[in-house]
Amino acid sequence: MTDKELLYIDDALGHEKYFITQCRETANQLSDPELKRCVEQLTSRHAQIFRQFYSLL
Repeated sequence: MTDKELLYIDDALGHEKYFITQCRETANQLSDPELKRCVEQLTSRHAQIFRQFYSLL
């Protein structure tokens, strides 16, 4: 991989970490069970994307 591609992956990993953190914080603040479940699913999806990007390294 080129340096530019590695920088892109590093940037994407940072974004996914941010999304995971934000989703977790939001889910912890929600009282509506359906909405909370939806946000938790988003957290799981972003964690999966993070793992996929990380596996490229």
